[in-house]
Amino acid sequence: MGGRKEARVDGRELIKDLKVQEISQFAVSEHNKEPKASLKYESLVKGKTQVVSGTNYQLRIAAEDSGVSGNYEAIVWYKPWKKFRQLTSFKRA
Repeated sequence: MGGRKEARVDGRELIKDLKVQEISQFAVSEHNKEPKASLKYESLVKGKTQVVSGTNYQLRIAAEDSGVSGNYEAIVWYKPWKKFRQLTSFKRA
């Protein structure tokens, strides 16, 4: 994934590349599979990556719920070589 990243002491990197929009949209789409969930994706606010067996994308996402905008925190586990991605956490920020 191209783009500039800033390393942090805890091994995570700040994401400076908005190409992760696709992954943040995936997070909202997966969350919307839950009963009574109907968020409308607005934008990627910020995010970090952490290398594991693949990459954990820790994202702050702006989304609309019944006309009210809010921020949500999502974690997506991504393994591009296996074409695998999984939403592991999603909650209101």
